[in-house]
Amino acid sequence: MTTPLPQDALDPAPDLRTSDLASEPVFLMARASSLGSASANRALGELDLKVRHYSALSLVCSDLHPSQRDLSRYLVLDPSQIVLIVDSLERRGAVVRRTDPSDRRSKLIEPTDEGRELYRRARAAVDRCTDRTLSPLSEDERATLLELLQRIALG
Repeated sequence: MTTPLPQDALDPAPDLRTSDLASEPVFLMARASSLGSASANRALGELDLKVRHYSALSLVCSDLHPSQRDLSRYLVLDPSQIVLIVDSLERRGAVVRRTDPSDRRSKLIEPTDEGRELYRRARAAVDRCTDRTLSPLSEDERATLLELLQRIALG
């Protein structure tokens, strides 16, 4: 269970904003990630999802036919965590596992119709959350932020 952030996490003590830490990109990325994850988890809570479930479901619904190993690598999660996430989505009827015809040891994860509908609703919740989170930024700044994050996270 994700612990909600205290309301004042969004407004840290002004004197701390001038600390050396406030100029360290890795800290700022980690802080932004924590704030973003907490906000997205609240938005997804109405659908009984967490960011990890949403992320896996998004990739599965992309029609790229990811295996559990692919999900683990892309989401930077231990394979045992992916098993739990896929188990949860499978219990909900959102996904099914299929044996990969090219590698019988591997399982492909495919969305069901219910999973595609759940993803559609979750995506709308995440889009609303993103709009709220990025509201201080102009459209150009949002595009620049996305480009920079993609370069850092995806190479």
